[in-house]
Amino acid sequence: MERKEFIRKGIIGTITSYFAAAFSNKAEAAYKFANSGYRGVEGVLSPTNTHMVGNGFKVMNFFPNGKGFEERMSPFFLLDFNAEVDFPPSDLSRGVGVHPHRGIETITFAYKGGVEHHDSKGNHGIIYKGDIQWMTAGGGVLHKEYHEKNFDKHGGAFEMVQLWINLPKKHKMTPAKYQSIAHKNKPKHTLPHNMGEVYVVAGEYKDVKGVASTFSPIHMYDIHLNPGADFSFSLPAHYNSGILVVDGNISINGTDAPENHYVQLKNETGDIHIKTNTKTTLLVLSGEPLNEPYVGYGPFVMNTQEEIHQAIKDYNDGKFGFLAD
Repeated sequence: MERKEFIRKGIIGTITSYFAAAFSNKAEAAYKFANSGYRGVEGVLSPTNTHMVGNGFKVMNFFPNGKGFEERMSPFFLLDFNAEVDFPPSDLSRGVGVHPHRGIETITFAYKGGVEHHDSKGNHGIIYKGDIQWMTAGGGVLHKEYHEKNFDKHGGAFEMVQLWINLPKKHKMTPAKYQSIAHKNKPKHTLPHNMGEVYVVAGEYKDVKGVASTFSPIHMYDIHLNPGADFSFSLPAHYNSGILVVDGNISINGTDAPENHYVQLKNETGDIHIKTNTKTTLLVLSGEPLNEPYVGYGPFVMNTQEEIHQAIKDYNDGKFGFLAD
């Protein structure tokens, strides 16, 4: 064999062996996690359908996405994520104008920037980094969300999550209300070895109870991790559960999940094992499915088509109250 051919085959053999070993290690790791009592990862979803909501929110959608995920993640109905974007200074107000809701709760998480809220029940709030506004639309409300005026004036980094939670049938027409949750008031569990903190928004995490009131059983965590975090926790097997990687990236039960991706977990027993190599922010959603029929139409989510027609009629008849633009 000529020397060049010998060298070429040697190089190819080395590369082939390297990748074979890499794939073998990956398969071995996947097998290890699949057989070690950890909860399975159903999939890692890339963001879809990036679009503007009003003139103040540039969102990417995870569900509903036409693939049944509003059923797969019941009681959570919608997850829109405004990944970090820089807004220039503006003399004009940016956001979403007056619009109605019925049959759901809308929750806005502020990670960067500031958002202001008004609704037709007289509620008003401003949220900044780490804060949450939780509006129960119930039987009907008008509201508007827009950039806080000083943020509009100066501009800067803006990062938000909008989440809708479907209300159970028996609570569809509950009176509207508003919960303002300041970051400083969120109960927290501090992870050992400087790994980070778990802020408990709703439900419970290791005996720390969340601050938000809910209409169906929900666990919701705002998790902030440092590089090198390595820890496990569990969620009820029959709860629909997922994790949004807001910033950073994670390895979850042996599966890599990059920034701005959503991890859907299987409905099965087992721990959730997370590792990081950079500063990371996660939003964990886990809830008991409603197992009720639903009909979604724009800002309304009800149980029947007739209830949707009634919601439209009530809105047109002014029964949702009044709110100035």
